[in-house]
Amino acid sequence: MTRAGYFPRLLSWLAVVVGLLISLSLSLQVEQRASSSSSSSWPNGPLVTSGRWITDVTGGKITYAGINWPGSLETMIPEGLQYQSIETIVSKVKEEGMNVIRLTYATEMVDQYYEKGEEKDVTIQKAFIDALGEEDGRAVYDMVVRNNPSFGPETTRLQVYDAIAAECARQEIYLHLDNHVSKAIWCCTPLDGNSWWGDTYFDADNWKRGLSFMAERGRKWPALVSMSLRNELRPPLTNILVSGTYSWEVWYKYMRQGADAVHSANPDVLIFLSGLDTDSDLKPVVQGSTLEPGTAKFNRDDFGGYGDDKLVLELHAYDNIIATPNVPCSDITERLFDAGFETLSKNAVNTFPLVMTEFGLPQDADAANNTYITCIMDYFSSQRVGWTIWALSGSYYIRDGTKDADESWGLLSRNWSAWRSPGFISDVLRPAIKASKAPISDDDDDDEPSDGNRGSHTGGSDLGDEDDDSSASILAQSQFVTLVVVAGVGLMSYY
Repeated sequence: MTRAGYFPRLLSWLAVVVGLLISLSLSLQVEQRASSSSSSSWPNGPLVTSGRWITDVTGGKITYAGINWPGSLETMIPEGLQYQSIETIVSKVKEEGMNVIRLTYATEMVDQYYEKGEEKDVTIQKAFIDALGEEDGRAVYDMVVRNNPSFGPETTRLQVYDAIAAECARQEIYLHLDNHVSKAIWCCTPLDGNSWWGDTYFDADNWKRGLSFMAERGRKWPALVSMSLRNELRPPLTNILVSGTYSWEVWYKYMRQGADAVHSANPDVLIFLSGLDTDSDLKPVVQGSTLEPGTAKFNRDDFGGYGDDKLVLELHAYDNIIATPNVPCSDITERLFDAGFETLSKNAVNTFPLVMTEFGLPQDADAANNTYITCIMDYFSSQRVGWTIWALSGSYYIRDGTKDADESWGLLSRNWSAWRSPGFISDVLRPAIKASKAPISDDDDDDEPSDGNRGSHTGGSDLGDEDDDSSASILAQSQFVTLVVVAGVGLMSYY
């Protein structure tokens, strides 16, 4: 046979090769569009829960690693804006690799919005003057506007929250809203009137209205992924009648009502449930025991339509609550396990994701060597538990009557310009962030929560999405090589 006899076969091979090349081109275009879409659709929400994990819409497991930003004191404006811009403050969080800000607010802010039926928020200028006096209030307002030139005389407190949410979205930082107090004051003691439903300032109906209002407003905030129902519930020692209602039974009643208020207003956000005793105890919830003095037990079905995929538990862990000086780390982690970490176990009656939303220490020269903090932060990362440390704030506009009050526990300096304890940031915080955000493998599902008697497990690598990009690139290259081989075989058969 002559070479001409192979011509039809050559055309067939070429047709196959061209078809495969077109297919590859289309496949790569789809991959590029998917990659672009994934990047632009941050935060890949709404987030949901699956067993002990928080996941995004891609199925990726999310671990919070972040910080608290107070906004619930007397001015009801997030702190620090007289010293730095919102962009600068959020950038400091981003630069350290943190992925979430727990932003606090007071129910009183929403109460004032509805005062006199006006449905109108207070301007920041008035808020500063009301809290600091005419002269100091105007001076602080002028400083805030210089740092944040988009603000002006008509800017309201809620618009500051809008601006923070927008900046978090721009820098891809999750936002978690925390109902910290009812009356806007420093928190927390059993004597402050904010302790429990029915306490001096803690009106249950106003609380539910506030949750619903903030959840509804947050629908405009792409960064908002979760909300807490209430910070540090505790015995109301100023009111004997109300103190008699301090129980798990009453807790359950109001937690269901608060969760319903949030979910009805904004079904996308996760809902965090805090425990009793300043949020150091979740045992009856985790263990499914009786919510005394009643007979009911925690049941996801009581949270209609969202109990299976929207509820997260939160705990607080300060050393004056969890431990005393010189307590071994194993004792501390055992107490944390009993307080609520047991929920991470497959054998728990009620399994939930868990986030440690408050803990901290004075940011002094010894901060990096604090054995309590290093113990619990190692434990958090080994158990793949999310956390938000207290606090970002280097100072407060006013706290307990002191203007420009220094915050010795603040990670930032008094003027919010630098980290107060660089050694703590470099030796403790950064490693904890890296360990907490390490990719979570399927093998982590098989790990049982520990009471502190096993080694640390962080798992995965710190390459993150780069691994996915690399895998996609390798796949594309292998497909191309295959096509070249096919083409070569076809041409060889011709010759």
